[in-house]
Amino acid sequence: MKGMAFEEMYISLRVKENRVYSDKQLLNLPNVDPGHAYYKEWLIRKRSCRQLQRYLTSKKRNLKILEIGCGNGWFAAQLLKVRGSKVTGIDINESELAQAERVFGGKPGISFISGDIRSGMLKEANVDIIVFAASVQYFPSLKEIVKTSLDHLAEGGEIHILDTPFYLPGDLEAARQRTVTYYASMGFPGMADHYFHHGIDELKPFRYEVLYNASSLLNKLVWRSNPFPWICVKRQ
Repeated sequence: MKGMAFEEMYISLRVKENRVYSDKQLLNLPNVDPGHAYYKEWLIRKRSCRQLQRYLTSKKRNLKILEIGCGNGWFAAQLLKVRGSKVTGIDINESELAQAERVFGGKPGISFISGDIRSGMLKEANVDIIVFAASVQYFPSLKEIVKTSLDHLAEGGEIHILDTPFYLPGDLEAARQRTVTYYASMGFPGMADHYFHHGIDELKPFRYEVLYNASSLLNKLVWRSNPFPWICVKRQ
């Protein structure tokens, strides 16, 4: 796999993991059959999605929402359920974006674009909400991508980070080694160079709030609790 481009490697891995969905399956996400290999994972993602929908709906105003790392677009499409919202999904993965456009592109209020927000391609964007749903781990610098995202927020705007693991400083190296071992076992060792482990301490320069603390004793005891924090970073 040496020399394989990121997108080709990423998609090939997802095929091997059985994480590539048909258009029909994509339309139904985050709902999957109880016998599905990732049923428990999708329960968690469904819960995260519903929590964010309720939170955004409670603002009771029209919102311009940008999802960074939207992939096949299922989460962006779910955010259309927030009344009055306009949603844009951005990703560098052309094949997943093509499916997102094919399946969801005809819905009013949603659009998909190809590219990297760090390139400055959206310098004129002025959005209310930016969402990273299981995607921030593909950015090497959490500080850089948060700072770039803040520059694209309107007054009072917010960044929401969901379904992403965060580590204590003493746990980072072990997590990195688990990732290296996993990708090697799957036959795609090069993917370890594109997956990054972040600690909550990296957010200290920003004004952030943990809306859901996965580490609290209560949440650890709750059956089917979400193992990932829900973090909101607000424009200062």
